Amino acid sequence: MNKEFVNFSESSNCPVRNILDRIGDKWSLLILMVLEQQEVLRFNEIHQAIGDISQKMLSVSLKNLEADGLVNRKVYPQIPPKVEYRLTDLGKSLIPYVDALSDWSKQHMATILKNRETYQKKL
Repeated sequence: MNKEFVNFSESSNCPVRNILDRIGDKWSLLILMVLEQQEVLRFNEIHQAIGDISQKMLSVSLKNLEADGLVNRKVYPQIPPKVEYRLTDLGKSLIPYVDALSDWSKQHMATILKNRETYQKKL
């Protein structure tokens, strides 16, 4: 298989850097995975599903995912305000790759932890 050459040195034009910069943070993939499990979730439901994310980081991450078109935010004009989040079609198209990474992580986590421990012992 012949892969297209990607120039990684220009961060603004590199698709790998550009996308991984956004979804490669600590929370974005988890948010996408949570939204994939339920069609529609409210902010507090996402917060509870992830657990240790601060409300500020969840808010920032959701805004970034919305800006990229991966998550849709719907506000209902009522008091108190009701806001729902769901994956867009673009976000749904990313899920098979997120699932593959999740599966790979589960399969290799024990080995990686062992390798880290071995590495630390060498230091």
